[in-house]
Parts: sequence; structure tokens; C-alpha cells
Amino acid sequence: MVTETNDAVRVRRTPAAHGELITLDAGALTVTAAPGLGGRLLSVTLDGAEFLYRNPRLLGDDLAPLPGVRPGPHDGSMADWLNWGGDKTWPAPQGWDGPGRWAGPPDPVLDSGPYTARVEQRNGTVALVLTSGDDPRTGLRLERRIALRPRSTAFGLHLRMTNTSATERRWALWNVTQIAGAPSAGPAGAEGVYLGRAGSGRPATVPLVAGTGRPRVREAAPGVLHVPHQDVVGKVGFPDSAGWLAHVGPERTLTQRFTVQEVPYPDEGSRAEVWLEYPLAEGLPHLGGLRPLDHVVECEALGPLTTLAPGASALLEVEFGVGPSVGPVEAVTPAGYWAGPPPGGADGRLEGIFVPYAAGRLEARGPAWAQPLVLGALEPGRACRVRLPSDQNRSPVLELTAALADGGTARVALVTAEEDGKRPTFNS
Repeated sequence: MVTETNDAVRVRRTPAAHGELITLDAGALTVTAAPGLGGRLLSVTLDGAEFLYRNPRLLGDDLAPLPGVRPGPHDGSMADWLNWGGDKTWPAPQGWDGPGRWAGPPDPVLDSGPYTARVEQRNGTVALVLTSGDDPRTGLRLERRIALRPRSTAFGLHLRMTNTSATERRWALWNVTQIAGAPSAGPAGAEGVYLGRAGSGRPATVPLVAGTGRPRVREAAPGVLHVPHQDVVGKVGFPDSAGWLAHVGPERTLTQRFTVQEVPYPDEGSRAEVWLEYPLAEGLPHLGGLRPLDHVVECEALGPLTTLAPGASALLEVEFGVGPSVGPVEAVTPAGYWAGPPPGGADGRLEGIFVPYAAGRLEARGPAWAQPLVLGALEPGRACRVRLPSDQNRSPVLELTAALADGGTARVALVTAEEDGKRPTFNS
């Protein structure tokens, strides 16, 4: 069944062995969810090109289970987990040593149980709302609200956890996005995960899981860390996260933005985490027999640890964006991301590459300018090379703004010129 809304976002519902597939089609961007497979997003595409990892041993290209695969709620050890792939939400902290830790995956309710689905339309936005059953182990019900606007290459994932038990519970929301992640063939590939630092004084990284080793992290630029694709099974946390991350693949880039707070977080204060795995010949006994069969990267955004009274809820909002890979990501903004070579040309001119999520204009404003300077026309999901003429660099501060899908604008950079005449710098 196909439903076309007045604002051009189409909703398609297709029967499947696990219930149904629901696709939101905003034009170039489409997202497809499987409510019966733990409320997962199984597909995010831009112009037909896929961003998410899916397990080819469980699902076909049509997102239907392969012959002999039986979807449904299941429990057990990590070796028993049916990892379909995609994007899903779990509670944190994870662990198997007490009631205050989530002993999954697998999990028969929140990870592999069926979610209900409803479609909402509000203020030009079409949203798919997926809701789990009530989980007796954690006391939680999870809700995932996926919201799209027409002609945009960004979408919102608004998460809610509600305490449905009769006692106080303490959990954090934990969103996990799986992406294919084979190591780069080149010696200095840009592929991998980029994360912004907040400069809070908290540790830049903390080691969390060493399956076969610890993931390597390097500084890509001032205030930006890079986890390259690599052959390792392990996880690293980022307590100093600025609330954005980006996965850069050989051809496509997926970004995430989320709010970080000065409150307790799980996993030694991690606001974001990256898990890496690669094919192994045997399972890892100290990880419940987990045996990875593919190169997979998990980009993970976390909410704060929250004590929930019975009936109380907590939220985490993650804003996704997609576009082409044009180099290392330097910053993620509400309207798009900066990528490519470091900004600033050899002749002192400001240069950079901006990939927007909505159509409009990229403009620069100076304190003494009567009118903004138009730097470029923006097309959603298309790279825009930015070049500010050197005679415009005389303004000590320039604010760059870009269009949002709702018709507004957002600041995407603050450009400052050095007093000694050196080339200007970005502060996104």
C-alpha cells in the first residue's frame, strides 16, 4: 500500500515474513523500517545508494528473511544473536553481572520483539512511530520516532524510554547504527568515524571492550578524532564528545548530531562510542561466543543515565544527515557538514566543502555589511565548494548560514581572521 501525503513524503507499507516493511520516501532520501524485527531501520538510501549494513546471511536485497531464517523474539548468548544489521535502540549500560545492566543482545523484547507502528503528519513532517512491548527485565518501553521532511537529505530519530514497572529504574538510551566498514586499500584513507571534541576537560577516549584488541584512534584535526577502519574487534568510548559524529565510507557519508549534557553517562561517561568488528574463524569465549563474519562499524550515540520513577520517561534526539564522501569530516551542523581538505587556501582565501541537507543559499554576513554575500546555491546531498574572495576577509568575524528543511536558517560556521594577517579559520 502507498500513501502520498500533501507535502510529497510517500509512505509505503509492504507485507513481509516478519510483519511488514514501512518506507518513508522524501524524494532522494528513503528510510525503511521493520517493526517486527525490533523496530529497526533496515535501509537508508540516497538516490538508491545504501548507507546501512545488513546481514547478507539473514536478509535478501528485498529485506525479506532468506529461506530457512526464522525471525522472531529470541534470547540466549551472543552466539545465538540474529544480528539483522541496520539501526536500533537499546538500554545502557550493557552487562551480564546484575539487574542494573542490560544483558543483551539477544533480547526477546527490545532487540528482537515486535514493535507497533503508526504514521503521524504534523507541520509538514511525516513521522513513523515504532513502540516496543513492555520489557519485564529492564522495566522499559522504547519508542523510536523517525521523522522526514520532503526534499531533505536529513531525518530525525527521536527516542523515548518509559519506565512501565512499579519500581524506580536507572537507564540510558543507546542508539546503535551499523555500517559496512572494510579497511581502506590505500595507505592514508579517509574512511572511518570522525567525532568532534567538546574541550570539556573529560578524557578524549576510554577503552571499553577488547575482543581481539583496542581500536586505534588518532587526531584528524584540532578538536576532531578519527577511528579508521581496521581489523579489530573492540569498542572505544568518547566522554569528551561534542555531540556529533560522521561515518565516511568510500563513496558516502552519514552524520549524526545529538545533545550532550553535564550529567552522568554510562560506560565511564561516554557520550558516543564506536564498535568495530571483522571476520573471525572462531568465536570469542570472553564475549559470549560472538563470532563476527563481516567488517562492521557501529556508530553509537548515548543519552545520560536517568533515574526514572514509575511512569516517567527520558528522551534522546539524534539528527541524521547523508551525502557524498568528499574527505575527512571537520564539523557537523544542523544544516549540513564540512568536509574535504582543511579550510583556507594557500593565497589566504577561505576555502572549504559544505554538503547541505536542504536547498537554499550559503551566505556570509559581516558586522559592517549592508547585505549578505551569497557564497553558493545549495542542493540537498550535493557538495558545494566554498571560496570566499580574499578582499572579503578584512571583516574580523563572518557568520556563515545555510538553509534548513523547515524554511529557516542555521549558522554553519563562524569565520575569524587572525590579527597577524594569517588566513582565516573556521569555528563551527
